[in-house]
Amino acid sequence: MVIRPFGDSALLVEVDGLADVLDLHARLAAATPPGLLDLVPAARTVLVHVDTAVLPLSAARTWITASESAERRTGTAPAPTEVELPVAYDGPDLADAASLVGLSPDALIGRHLAARWRVAFTGFAPGFGYLVSDDWNLDMPRRATPRTRVPRGAVALAGGFTGAYPRETPGGWQLIGTTDAPLFDPSAAESVLLRPGTLVRFRRVASVAVAAPAQAVPPAGPHAFDVVDPGALATVQDAGRPGRLADGIALSGAADRPAFAAANRLVGNAEGASAIEITLGGFRATSSRDLWIAVTGAWGTVRIADRDVDAYRPVPWPAGTDLSIGAFRAGVRAVLAVRGGVASASALGSAATDSLAGLGPAPLRAGDAVATADAARHPVPAVDLWPWTPPPDVLEVAIAAGPRAAWFTPEARRALVESRWVVGARADRVGIRLDGPSLTRTPDAVGRELPSEGMLPGAVQVPPDGVPVILGPDGPVTGGYPVIGVITAAGRAALAQARPGSHLLLRSASPRR
Repeated sequence: MVIRPFGDSALLVEVDGLADVLDLHARLAAATPPGLLDLVPAARTVLVHVDTAVLPLSAARTWITASESAERRTGTAPAPTEVELPVAYDGPDLADAASLVGLSPDALIGRHLAARWRVAFTGFAPGFGYLVSDDWNLDMPRRATPRTRVPRGAVALAGGFTGAYPRETPGGWQLIGTTDAPLFDPSAAESVLLRPGTLVRFRRVASVAVAAPAQAVPPAGPHAFDVVDPGALATVQDAGRPGRLADGIALSGAADRPAFAAANRLVGNAEGASAIEITLGGFRATSSRDLWIAVTGAWGTVRIADRDVDAYRPVPWPAGTDLSIGAFRAGVRAVLAVRGGVASASALGSAATDSLAGLGPAPLRAGDAVATADAARHPVPAVDLWPWTPPPDVLEVAIAAGPRAAWFTPEARRALVESRWVVGARADRVGIRLDGPSLTRTPDAVGRELPSEGMLPGAVQVPPDGVPVILGPDGPVTGGYPVIGVITAAGRAALAQARPGSHLLLRSASPRR
């Protein structure tokens, strides 16, 4: 067992293989200490994500190393849950998949039904479980050309895994059947059916009818304003969905957490109340009643009833008047908080819009009516001056140690923190691609494949082309590219204001050895 650093709030525990991952995950899950946020099993690793204010990384490391001997003493690993999935073997790739492994379709179906499967880990999409079995020794090639659309409920094979798609997504697995099992239902008490460790049996049925997912109903609340123009992108965000990475569900939530917290405090809202995240500006709306608002984050002109108002101050928005937020001159994302918070449909206890997973409310559109919730907890503060400055043109961002830095040459590791990077055109809530020097791997890592492992926002992945990508709040929860470093929490807030063309300096936050 090797414990590797994963930024300033996590450790990556590497073991020899998938069977060891399952054992380690079961041991750790059987005795979780206060401050543990997530345990994310993957192909050969378990990501341990903690609240360092409660559980410092040094204490987490001690708990991990003690887990093996504690398990031998107690033998208290809980019994796994068992589920049965009905499957109609009607997949369009069934015949080709069987041929690829030298079997007839009926023989492949028989092998699939006879195997006793177990969920090793989740990822790719919320509720998508990677199932393995000691009874399954087939290595199924992926499709040469991935599909742009795999239907919800599709049962598929790839490598030594089987899985079922909880929602419509792209995918390159071989589709052999369909299930109508409720794989992922954000409105259910147990939203994910196939969690790590779950035992699974498949049962053959003649046909299934996959129902459309239920649509969340937004809570009723007093009408506050109507959207005239959402600008480039305006979404509802809150504190996100912490503690659900093992189910394939990203943290999401407001990208600029300090700006989000400040906006809510300025209007007396409860911590974490839903607000609107506005990208690049251009937002306009008309109030239906008297409101108090605050705008924080990116810097642009804010006008109410054709009069300029200050950012980072609570300001009244009278009934029947227009609010306009101009194109941002500095930064990318502003937070618009309304006293009482924004009333919005909740998914898994959060109103955050996850752009990758499709969770939460849809982005705001022209004509949308927005209501307020009941999240005001304090009076509107009498604030004469809130200290703030526009986001700078050149961002300095702290980066901590990543688990796979040793995959890269010393020159590449120096280039990471000594180069001036440029934010590329591909920059959104999922991730930011940087333009700059190519980060070269060591000779033994060239061409090497990394089995999927847990990811966090701020992880700096480096694909084979050597161009780093920084994962955002909606980024995937597992990935197969090596992580050379991890942006700190303060650095991620700064990155929320990085627009294409911005210059970026990465500064090491790890102690020198």
